Amino acid sequence: MGTDQYKAFWQFSQEAAFKMLNTGESGLEEQEAAKRIGEYGSNTIKTNSRYSVFFLFLAQFKSPVTIMLIVAALLSASLGDVMDTVIILTIVLISSFLGFWQEKGAANAVKELLKLVQLHCDVLRGGKKKEITVEEVVPGDLVILSAGDLIPGDSLLINSRELFVDEAAFTGETYPVEKLCGELPVDTPLSKRSNALFMGSHVISGKATALVIKTGVQTEFGKISLGLQSKAPETDFEKGIRKFGYMLMQITLLMVLIIFAVNVFLHKPVLDSFLFSLALAVGLTPQLLPAIISVNLSTGARRMAKLQVIVKRLSAIENFGAMNILCSDKTGTITEGKVNLKDTLDINGVHSDKVMQYAWLNASLQQGFHNPIDEAIASGYKGPPNTFKVQAEIPYDFIRKRLTIQVNNETQNIAITKGALKIILSICTQVETSDGKIGPIEDKEKSILQQYDKLSEAGLRTLGVAYKPGEAAHDFTREDEKEMTFLGFVTLFDPPKAHVAEILSNLNKLGVGLKIITGDNALVAKSLALQIGIKKPQILTGAALQKMSNAALIHQAPLTDIFAEVEPNQKERIIVMLKKAGKVVGFMGDGINDATALHTADVGISVNTAVDVAKEAADIVLLSQDLDVLTKGIVEGRRTFTNTMKYIFMATSANFGNMFSMAGASLFLPFLPLLPKQILLTNLLTDFPEMAISTDKVDEINIQSPQHWDMRFIRRFMLTFGLLSSVFDYVTFGILLLFLHVKEKTFQTGWFIESVISAILIVLVVRTRLPFFKSMPGRYLSAATAFVLLLVLALPATPLASLFGFIKIPVTLYGWMLLVVICYVAAAELAKRWFYRKLNKGTAK
Repeated sequence: MGTDQYKAFWQFSQEAAFKMLNTGESGLEEQEAAKRIGEYGSNTIKTNSRYSVFFLFLAQFKSPVTIMLIVAALLSASLGDVMDTVIILTIVLISSFLGFWQEKGAANAVKELLKLVQLHCDVLRGGKKKEITVEEVVPGDLVILSAGDLIPGDSLLINSRELFVDEAAFTGETYPVEKLCGELPVDTPLSKRSNALFMGSHVISGKATALVIKTGVQTEFGKISLGLQSKAPETDFEKGIRKFGYMLMQITLLMVLIIFAVNVFLHKPVLDSFLFSLALAVGLTPQLLPAIISVNLSTGARRMAKLQVIVKRLSAIENFGAMNILCSDKTGTITEGKVNLKDTLDINGVHSDKVMQYAWLNASLQQGFHNPIDEAIASGYKGPPNTFKVQAEIPYDFIRKRLTIQVNNETQNIAITKGALKIILSICTQVETSDGKIGPIEDKEKSILQQYDKLSEAGLRTLGVAYKPGEAAHDFTREDEKEMTFLGFVTLFDPPKAHVAEILSNLNKLGVGLKIITGDNALVAKSLALQIGIKKPQILTGAALQKMSNAALIHQAPLTDIFAEVEPNQKERIIVMLKKAGKVVGFMGDGINDATALHTADVGISVNTAVDVAKEAADIVLLSQDLDVLTKGIVEGRRTFTNTMKYIFMATSANFGNMFSMAGASLFLPFLPLLPKQILLTNLLTDFPEMAISTDKVDEINIQSPQHWDMRFIRRFMLTFGLLSSVFDYVTFGILLLFLHVKEKTFQTGWFIESVISAILIVLVVRTRLPFFKSMPGRYLSAATAFVLLLVLALPATPLASLFGFIKIPVTLYGWMLLVVICYVAAAELAKRWFYRKLNKGTAK
C-alpha cells in the first residue's frame, strides 16, 4: 500500500477512509499492525542509523589538514617512500578510528537513555484501548487523543468533542484551531482543513478519535523537516567550540605557510618540508576534540541518568551547568504536587454542602483533561450518590480558564461552571446567599472579593463555582456561559515539600536563583514564599508585567522572586527578558501551555509525567519531580563542562608549545627536529590519555558556581602555558645540541621522549586550579598516563624504533630529559598559581 492515494485525505468520508486503509471502528489487529510496521517503517522523521554510522566514520576524516596529509603521504609513496606512507596512514587511521569508536559509543548511550522518555499514545487495537510508543503507530491505527497529546501522524477525525488544536508549526497561527468531523473539497488549504489533524501539532483541549492516514516522512511535518533539515539553535558552548576551532585554524594555516616557505627557502626537500608542515598542523589541531566532547557529554548523561535526570539533547548539559536562573511553577517542585481539598464555602465563608455537591459534579463527571484539582475535589466528596448524567460539556482551556458541564436527572437540568474566581464572577449577574435566596451580584461583589483575598492570604488556592438552569432540548455552549448565578468558593491547598527550604539554599550556594512563575494570585504566592524561607519576596503580577516596557522588565525580572497571576503567553516574555539581562535561564514546565517557554529557555526541563508536548519540547526530562534531583543534575553538568575544558587546556598548552617550538627549531636546525611520522605519533600518544578525561575527578571549586565558555581566558591560558612549554623545549634543544652535541636521530629520539612525557604530565597540572598533588586524577586517567609514559620510555629499545626513525639513547640522556620534565612541571605549577591569582585580581576589579 502506498500513501499517494491518500494525498488529499480530508476529502474522504469516514467509511471511505476505513475501506481504503482496510481497518474499522475497532482499529487494527495486532498481527496486521506488526505487518504494517515492516511495510511503512517506524513512525519517525529521523534518518536511518545504518547510514549515519558510516557517515560518522567518514566524518573523522573531514578536516582539510587530515585530507591534505593523506594526499601528501600517498604522493610520498609514489616517489618510493612506501614505509613512511604506511606508518603515517596507519597513525591517521588509528586516531580517526579512536574518534569514531568514542563518538559511536556516545551516540548509542544517548539512544538507550532516550528510550526511558519515549512518547506514548493510546490506540484501539482489536477493539481494546492500548498504550504504545509513538514510533509504533502505523497508517490505519485509531488514536485516542486528549489535551496535551501530540498528534502522532496525519489523521482524519472520526469523532471529536470540543477539540482545539495548536497548529502554529504549520500555519503560524498562535490561537488554537477548532476541529470538526466532516468532508472537505480537495483544494481546501491546510489552514482550513478542519477535519484533519497533522503530525507536529498538539491538542489544547477536548477529546477525539482519529484515523492515522500517514506516518513518518510521509506526513506534512516529515516533508518540511526533510526539506529544511532544521537544526536546534547553537548553545553558548557550541558557539565557543566553533570560535576556538576558527582561532586554531588561523594560527595553524599561518604557521604551515611560513614554515613551508622558510624550509623551501633553506633548500630542504620540498615534499619532506610539506609533510613536516602538515604534520605540525595535525599536531596543533585537537583532532579528538569532537570525540572527547561527545564522550564527556554522553558519560555525563549516563551519570545524570543514575540521578534520574535524562538528557535528550547532549549539548544542553553545558547550559545546564552554566544555568544561573531557574524558572519553575510551584506545583510539584516547590510544593508536594498533591492538591488537597480544604473546604467548600458559601459567599460568607461558611461551609456549604451545596457548593461541595456542585463542585463534585463538575469535577467528577467531566471527561476532558484530568488534573489534580478535579481529583482532589472528587475524592473529597462524602455526600449522597450521584443521580445525574452528563448532557453536554465545555472543557477547560487556558483562554476561558473555566470548565462547564451540563447535567440532568429526573427533576433537574443544570449547567455548573468552575474556574478562576474573577473569571467566574465576570460571567455572573446573580448570587445565591447562604439562606438560598438569589439577588443581584452587584450588592455582594465587594464582600466576595474581600473573602477571596482573605482566603488567598491564608495560602489557599480559591476557585469560584457558578450555575444556571439548563434545558433538556438545548445543549449548553460557550455562548451560554453568561448571566450565571455565583454559588461559592472551593478552597484547596498544596503544602510545600518538607526539605524545600534546604534545597533552595543549596541552589543558591551553587549560584542558581529560583524564580517562581505561577498563575495563582499574588497573595497565595506570597504566603508560599514566606513558608519556604523567602523573607521579603519581590512579587510581580501578570497585570503589572503587561504594562511594563521591555527595558523596564530587563531591569526588574532579575530582581523578582515570584511572577504571579501570569498568563501562559507571558512566560516566554519573562524568559526572553532574563536572557537579555545576561542570565543563562532554565525553565521547568510540564503543562500544555509550557512548550514555547521550554523552547525559548537555554535549558528546557520537564518531567516524565508531563504532557507529551512539554516532554517533546524539553532538553532534559526528570524521572522525579524534585528540585533535589535537579540540583544533583546541575552539579553533574558542571563536572562534564570542567572535564571537557581540561582537554582544551591540554591542547592549548603542551600541544601548542611543542608545535611552536618545532616550527622554530626547523628554521635553524640542519635537519627536521622531528620527522612527520614522529610528530603524528607524538600527537596520537598525547591524545590517548585524554580519552579517559570524562571519568576524571572534579574539584569542588569548579562545581560551586556556574561555568561559562570564555574565549579570552582560553587565549590567555594558551599564551601563558604554550610559551612556558616552548621555553623548556628550547632548554632541551640547548642540552641536546650545545651540551651533549648529539646527532640527528639521537636529537629526534631525545626530544620525542621529552615532548610526549612533558605533554602528558602537564595535563596533571593544568587539569586543576589546586596544586596538582592536592587534586589527584581519576583512576582511568592515571592508568592511561602511566601506560603512555612506560611505552615512550621503552619505545627506543623495541623493534618498532627503526620504523619510526628512533635509536637507542644513552642512560645519561634519560637523566637529562627527566630533569627537564621535573623543572617544567614545577615551573608550570608556579605559573598556574600566578595565572589564577592574577585572574582573580582582575575579576575582583
